[in-house]
Formats: sequence, structure tokens, C-alpha cells
Amino acid sequence: MCRLKYLCAQWLHATISKGVFNMIKTHEVEQMTCVAKGCNHGPAPIPEEGKWIQAKEIKDISGYTHGIGWCAPQQGTCKLSLNVKEGVIQEALVETIGCTGMTHSAAMAGEILPGKTILEALNTDLVCDAINTAMRELFLQIVYGRTQSAFSEGGLSIGAGLEDLGKGLRSQTGTIFSTLEKGPRYLELTEGYIVKLALDADDQIIGYQYLKIGPMLDQIKSGKDANEAYQANLGTYGRFENAARYIDPRKE
Repeated sequence: MCRLKYLCAQWLHATISKGVFNMIKTHEVEQMTCVAKGCNHGPAPIPEEGKWIQAKEIKDISGYTHGIGWCAPQQGTCKLSLNVKEGVIQEALVETIGCTGMTHSAAMAGEILPGKTILEALNTDLVCDAINTAMRELFLQIVYGRTQSAFSEGGLSIGAGLEDLGKGLRSQTGTIFSTLEKGPRYLELTEGYIVKLALDADDQIIGYQYLKIGPMLDQIKSGKDANEAYQANLGTYGRFENAARYIDPRKE
């Protein structure tokens, strides 16, 4: 027992001298004898980029993942994607939908996030409450090993976030407006901006015509005539050609 007390005292003295901690203890704790810790095998390993890691410090954390957050009045949301290497955010994709201020908040968050550790980012004002909440949710996913790249050897390369956007580099947005009296209007789907809705004889939607805005703008920037680019990026889905009539969902 004396040997054990001696070792405990030596460890405590060494720890305090290194400046690891210097805590004020109650008189009751001061009078307690030191009891050895029997079970001390460290944290459970978590999957990170194809490896099992015992995460003890921020630099032990790596992974790519995405998730969502929402603002307090729940009038908007943010989808945040982060690529973390050795605890530091290397890549961020910030997508928002809701109030107009959220887009500007996303612009600022895009400047703030890369280069910060995930702990710094968790405790940094990311301007919009929805982005802050998304950061909180992603932090939990990442530190618990629930990332998209948990079992991918070496993780995902920097730039993986852009692949989520597709060739047009635009967010995948679904915008549908509907009323009881007038029915649904498809305004934007994964394929792009909805130009026309195709209706059958019973006025049910059986297809639509869409415009791929991203590729169209890229062609225009490359010097292609705007009308030619517009026509080249029109496409249809469903039984569009068999419609009884067509409507513009934004006007009719």
C-alpha cells in the first residue's frame, strides 16, 4: 500500500509540474487515500478512413460527411459538407435554403471554416443559426466515427464536395408549389428548371420539360449563342410527348 501511495504521489506531482492541471480540491478529497485504477484501456476505437482509431486528441479525427441544421424559428435550413483531415477542416460545402440572409451567411461561413479545427469551428460564430446547428450535428457525426468515409481507405480527396453537385455545379433542389384548388406546380427538380408541365386528358401531370441551367451558362460563357445554348440544354422526362396539353407552371 505504501508503494502504491508513493507511485500515486509521484504521478500527481509530475502531472502538476508539467502544467497539465492545477485544480483546487476539497478538504475531503485531500484526505482521501489514492486507489489504483484497474480498468484503463482507453477510448473505444472508431472507424476513420479505413482504419480503427483511438481518438484522444482533435488531430486524431479525420473524415468526410454532411448533414443539416436549422434556425431557431425553423424558417430555413443548411446542408453542410466537411472534409476533415487530422482534425483540420480542409474543405467545406455550404448550401442554404430559407431567408435571403442565409446565402450571405453561407458566403462568410465558406471563408471561416477551412483551416479551423473541428473544435474551433464548433465554437465559432458561423453567422447563421442554421449553419451553426449543422456544424454541431456534423461534429457529433465526425467524432463518433459516423462519417461517409469511415470505411474508405485514405478517405475522400479534397474536392469531393463538388461531386455532390454534379456536372452543373448546382445544388440539388426540389421546389414544388401546390394548392387545393389549382393542384401542384413543379418549379425545379434535380434535372433543372422546369419549363413546361405535360398534362393528360384528365389534367394529371405525366411529364415535364426541364432546362439544365448550369451547363447552359457554361456554354454561354464559352461563347455559344444564348438561344442555341438554351435549346441544347432542354430535356424531357416521362410521357412528355404524349400530353394532351402543356402549361407553364409559373404562369398558368
